[in-house]
Amino acid sequence: MIIFLSVLAVIAIILAIANIRVVPQAHAYVIERLGAYLTTWDVGLHVKVPLIDKVAKVVLLKEQIWDFPPQPVITKDNVTMQIDTVIYFQITDPKLYTYGVNNPISAIENLTATTLRNIIGDLELDETLTSRDTINTRMRAILDEATDMWGIKINRVELKNIIPPKEIQDAMEKQMKAERERREAILRAEGEKKSAILIAEGKKQAAILEAEAEKQATILRAEAKKEAAIREAEGQAEAILRIQEATAQGLKMLNEANPNKAVIALKSLDALQKVADGKSTKIIIPSEIQGLAGLAASLTELTDKKAVE
Repeated sequence: MIIFLSVLAVIAIILAIANIRVVPQAHAYVIERLGAYLTTWDVGLHVKVPLIDKVAKVVLLKEQIWDFPPQPVITKDNVTMQIDTVIYFQITDPKLYTYGVNNPISAIENLTATTLRNIIGDLELDETLTSRDTINTRMRAILDEATDMWGIKINRVELKNIIPPKEIQDAMEKQMKAERERREAILRAEGEKKSAILIAEGKKQAAILEAEAEKQATILRAEAKKEAAIREAEGQAEAILRIQEATAQGLKMLNEANPNKAVIALKSLDALQKVADGKSTKIIIPSEIQGLAGLAASLTELTDKKAVE
């Protein structure tokens, strides 16, 4: 009996340990009892009843990303293109996610394809290529509403690639090439224009500077000539003033010495000799000086005779 009880105790402990569950972060366990939904376990330690309860599904509550393969769609102007989408979704209700639809990912993929065809069917090719944000917003709103009954929330929808037909791609490349060449020609013309303007401005500035330099040089030369003329005139005036002062001083000294007529005549004769040394060929001599000159000649002759005797 003791052995039987011991075996039962061991079995009970093993079953208890085997039915202990720890739910990790960002997970949820859907529990069924006898095949029917019982509860949802959140994060923490839980124990299920052996042989009666079971974990029906382990649900990941993190945001998930699903990249769907390219889907063929037709635009309003009958252009067939391939578009692949990326869905960012999160499970908000583990019970609805488990029992709401079979294979939720496949359901989201099919729903995404049909929604994308409906939206692109109302747009032309150019609108499709330039309206990514509008398409993303409309798809997210439609998918989020449709998947709400499955316990799924669509956070974001992105058009990953839009692949038009080969002939459309070739036409677009030619158009882009022509546009690049046009912009290049415009930029080259603008550059040449700016270069010509800068060269003209440089020449203009150089001419202005050269004219300004010549003007300054002319002004400086004129100022130098003016200064030289002023200095020369001042020098001449100074020389004339000195001569006049010397003459006045000489006359003053003569007057103070009270000279007689003979001295004045001799001075006149001395001045006459200086004049005779010049280039004049005819000299008029006053009578007083002529007499004085004769007297001087007589005295000179008498002196010479005495010297001979």
